[in-house]
Amino acid sequence: MNTFGNIFTVTTFGESHGIGVGGVIDGMPAGITVDMDFIQSELSRRRPGQSAITTSRKETDEVEFFSGIYEGKTTGCPIGFLVRNSNQQSQDYENMRCVYRPSHADFTYQQKYGIRDHRGGGRSSARITIGRCVAGAMAKIALNQLGIKIQAYTSQVGHIALSPDYRLYDLSLVEQNVVRCPDMETALRMEELIREVKADGDTIGGTITCVITGCPPGLGEPEFGKLHQTLGSAMLSINAVKGFEYGLGFNGLSLRGSQQNDLFDTSMKRDASGAAVLPDGKRSAGVLTNNSGGIQGGISNGEDIYFRVAFKPVATQLREQPTIDMEGNATVLKARGRHDPCVLPRAVPIVEAMAAITILDHYLLMKTNVFDKPNEQ
Repeated sequence: MNTFGNIFTVTTFGESHGIGVGGVIDGMPAGITVDMDFIQSELSRRRPGQSAITTSRKETDEVEFFSGIYEGKTTGCPIGFLVRNSNQQSQDYENMRCVYRPSHADFTYQQKYGIRDHRGGGRSSARITIGRCVAGAMAKIALNQLGIKIQAYTSQVGHIALSPDYRLYDLSLVEQNVVRCPDMETALRMEELIREVKADGDTIGGTITCVITGCPPGLGEPEFGKLHQTLGSAMLSINAVKGFEYGLGFNGLSLRGSQQNDLFDTSMKRDASGAAVLPDGKRSAGVLTNNSGGIQGGISNGEDIYFRVAFKPVATQLREQPTIDMEGNATVLKARGRHDPCVLPRAVPIVEAMAAITILDHYLLMKTNVFDKPNEQ
């Protein structure tokens, strides 16, 4: 289970303290110009050591491509790539060789495989998400040609939270602060809280909100390949993710159906199929509200798709914790090494990457059904 996707797929490999991490992207459409600077910038958004509120591990995270790209364009063949690890400090984890970190993958990996890599968590490390970010960057390049944009941001850290209405914020400001929050005043409060937690040797969680605009109607399958189902699977596969909701999500549970239903805007210009024709020529449901989050019946309706992803506090603590060793004996662990006090700032590009992979995969799936729609080009 190291591969994600149906037509557009990514298979990842590597460990946190191995030679490197990488992957193979398959199903990328041919003839697309590859913007290497953009791909590297996406990796730089995820890389460690980018601010005082992230891990101090220093990695350049420069990607090397081995196949699938010729004269700057995709060939349609599998795209192989590698990002080498250069700043491992494996000795920091020696005291964890025979000890299980609470709420980490140490115990479960040992039970499943009978062996584990204790150095930085091995395969369970968030460093493995580099492969997702490379594939996500490639997917973004393709989606950009279709007018589909994906923007995520930190919407909550601990008790400090933005309004759930993303339309209240200028999302172009997300990269203007280290927390990646579109509200500057709230970002400063979030940063201060993360610094306090870090100084205490502790960690903290929160939420990331993601907005997808320009997505055409018709993406998603009606039964076991629902669009929100696949997005949920993509997000829940990210390290430290504990929850996923789209549209109103849990906030809509106290409402009645008459309050939550997205009524059609009867004043909008519509084509013969009943779809609203927007000024830019795109089609949508044309609704007065978007409580459904752009997805109905598991299929996109052309409105903005928005969802929230909940991240738990990082399990590794730089303070003493009671635990057990591999023999079941009680002991005390004080972790060493370099760890994020809050994963949210570095997780924003990962959420975007998984969303891009999912949307492009569903777009290509929809295009395989053209023979069912002979009147559409």
